[in-house]
Amino acid sequence: MSTPQLKSFANSLICGLASLVLVASTLVSPASAVHPQLSSISPVGVQRGTEVEVIFSGNECDEAVEVMFYSPGFTVQSLEKSGDNQAKAKIAVAADCRLGIHALRLRSPSGMSGIKTFTVGALGETKEVEPNNDFATPQAVSLNTTVAGSVGNEDVDYYSVDLQEGQRLSVEIEALRLGNSYFDPYVAILNAERFELSRSDDAPLLNQDALCSIVAPTTGKYIIQVRESAYGGGSAYRMHVGSFPRPTAVLPAGGKPGEKLQVKWLGDAGGEFTTEVTIPAGDETGRGELFAQDDRGIAPSPNPIRVVDLNNYLEAEPNHEIANASAAAAPGAMNGVIGEPGDVDLFKFEAKQGQAYEVRVFARMPIRSPLDSVLQILNDKGQSIANNDDSGGPDSYLRFNVPSDGIYFVSVRDHLNSGGPTYVYRVELSPVQPELIFSLPERERYVATTLTVGKGNRMAVMVSAQRQNFGGDITLEAQNLPPGMSIQLPPFTGNRNEVPVLFTAAADAAPAGALVPLTGKSTDPNVNVTGKFRQRTMLIRGNNNSDVWGHDSDRMAVVLSEEIPFKLDLVQPKAPLVRNGSIDLKVVATRAEGFTGEIRVQLLYNPPGVASSSNITIPEGQNEALIPLTANGGAAIGSWQIVALGRARDPGAMQNDQQRGRRGGGSFEVATGFIDLNITDQFYKFTFDKSAVEQGKESDVLVKVEKLADFAGNAKCELKGLPAGVTVDGPVEFNKDTTEILIKVKSAADARPGKYNSLVCVTTFPVEGELVTHTLGTGEIRVDAPLPPKPAAPMAQAAPMPMPMPAAEAPPMKRLSRLEQLRLEKEQAMGK
Repeated sequence: MSTPQLKSFANSLICGLASLVLVASTLVSPASAVHPQLSSISPVGVQRGTEVEVIFSGNECDEAVEVMFYSPGFTVQSLEKSGDNQAKAKIAVAADCRLGIHALRLRSPSGMSGIKTFTVGALGETKEVEPNNDFATPQAVSLNTTVAGSVGNEDVDYYSVDLQEGQRLSVEIEALRLGNSYFDPYVAILNAERFELSRSDDAPLLNQDALCSIVAPTTGKYIIQVRESAYGGGSAYRMHVGSFPRPTAVLPAGGKPGEKLQVKWLGDAGGEFTTEVTIPAGDETGRGELFAQDDRGIAPSPNPIRVVDLNNYLEAEPNHEIANASAAAAPGAMNGVIGEPGDVDLFKFEAKQGQAYEVRVFARMPIRSPLDSVLQILNDKGQSIANNDDSGGPDSYLRFNVPSDGIYFVSVRDHLNSGGPTYVYRVELSPVQPELIFSLPERERYVATTLTVGKGNRMAVMVSAQRQNFGGDITLEAQNLPPGMSIQLPPFTGNRNEVPVLFTAAADAAPAGALVPLTGKSTDPNVNVTGKFRQRTMLIRGNNNSDVWGHDSDRMAVVLSEEIPFKLDLVQPKAPLVRNGSIDLKVVATRAEGFTGEIRVQLLYNPPGVASSSNITIPEGQNEALIPLTANGGAAIGSWQIVALGRARDPGAMQNDQQRGRRGGGSFEVATGFIDLNITDQFYKFTFDKSAVEQGKESDVLVKVEKLADFAGNAKCELKGLPAGVTVDGPVEFNKDTTEILIKVKSAADARPGKYNSLVCVTTFPVEGELVTHTLGTGEIRVDAPLPPKPAAPMAQAAPMPMPMPAAEAPPMKRLSRLEQLRLEKEQAMGK
């Protein structure tokens, strides 16, 4: 064995969701605001129908009080501390526990760990024994055994198994699917003369894990080779070695829930075979699983299928031309195999004008077929009227609006005209139906969002809704919350795809964990849709942080924790936030006795067009801070329910870490209650006249005012953005009837000449003791150097004085623009 290879891929153990909470004994340790950091599980797999002792390792794992599982079939019989950062659990695995990959979390009194995956198998287990890296001296294992081993850098593990002629040998490895590291395994089966009979790097069915299967040509010893595909480092693996069937495809690749079907298993070394199965229930995406089984065993992992309420139609070869297309009906599911290179399959169906169908090929996802599909819809003349190659992946999708009554055809082929006996596909042709999916946006990149709420406190998360084929208002409900926890959210209106959801825990609630389905529906009684929750947790990331392997969940993880030593409240503002304006929100902390730490504060979200600071702190020992908000000219007008979050370090956890010689320390996080942020349009609009001022002189800036809404009393206007050396004498007052504001400015003699487009006016007026602030601009001012003095002209002879005229009434003084002033000064200088 050797160390794992770092193939420039990031390992990431990320929070996910769990689906079954099982009771465990409580560990005696002080509660702190630290989430367990579950870094490893040993062993990484178990045999069903047995009891096993499992060690959970990672920071604060010794604080765990509960093991939470994704799926049924596990009973935690005991859970106790087994050392610093370790907990030990005795777990009974039911005899009918589902085979394959499972996931779990640990819950402490103050939080929940990220997901770790492990496997459940049907076979007895043995451990790798080193040295076994020489082909000549492999480790002997019995047929129908699961081997727990690991490989390191440039390491190769060899195992031997005895077979009778005609006996099937299937080998399947779980490595990358364990979710621990980017371990890309390679498996081969060789005979005693070292001739390779089967090999596998990436099996399409198993993502990047491997499987091999042979039928022994002679009685004798066969060697299994395991390594990392590039001879780099690897990690732990579990390898199933047996006579079990290992088909790589199933036809048809789906059915109705509860339906009994005759299915054909393809790709098995022993040849095709047929069994009757009952289609199980699928998940919220329509994904289901079937396990191949015969008298020699059961496959270690399932073949994915589609589970939807559509009738199946199977291809009948030959069906590569319109004349012999296989019969189908719409809606329906068309199932077949692109059996050889160049193969094209056609199905015919009847449709009526005005009908709309979604036509989707399922091949790579979820059924793990090697097919890269190309989809076409043809009319009865064989003309293509719709087509698609890839739609967000190798599978094809299109929406077909039927142009007229008639017969139409679905055509399926491989993009590269490849084909083979396992190139299975399923084309679902279904009516356009509404769909509603809820999810939790990430607050930290690549980390799935979970929820922890302290007793007597609050916490909030954003919930997003993806509507398909409908619009309008929807509802949202959270089921199975821990006792004593409640939920509050603003209306989920049709113009919103995300809303903040506030969770509150009663002061007398008991700490607990729960897996909470988020459901909802349209408020329109004519739209029949039930919302479902879906959350993706990436466990293995590849180049460019691509999602290589992860976990999907239909529930959100929720913890009701011990008390948190502070609460936060936002003070409801009385003044509105106006477009092109600003406002300060006051946040107030209520601290428990003895807690004085700094609290970092920020809004959970900003309404559209609003910006807020994310670097606000309530200093140590203080209780208040202001959160500045600004609104741009397109800010969404209306009343928005907003909430702020506060985070503080846990001094107890920090001290605990120091005692254990660790870095870090925990943190608390809470939310305020909702307040209403009222966003309005501007009360007035400003237009700046172009202005100019000469060095060392005074001038005016004229601002024209257009009233948009009434306001009471006087407003103050301060001119900002003046160039260096140009000053203004303080604010100017105006009221709702003002149409022009004249602001006097003065230039220093050394002010830099030039044109400056930076003038803005900051205006305020009071509403119930609070200020409504506008920041309006932009205006232009020019700083001019004085004109050079004119040379002295010769004295002109005085003209005779005219007879005096009767005095006329002086015209009213008119304000001259700067241009007019300059023209007048020039005329005076020239003696006009």
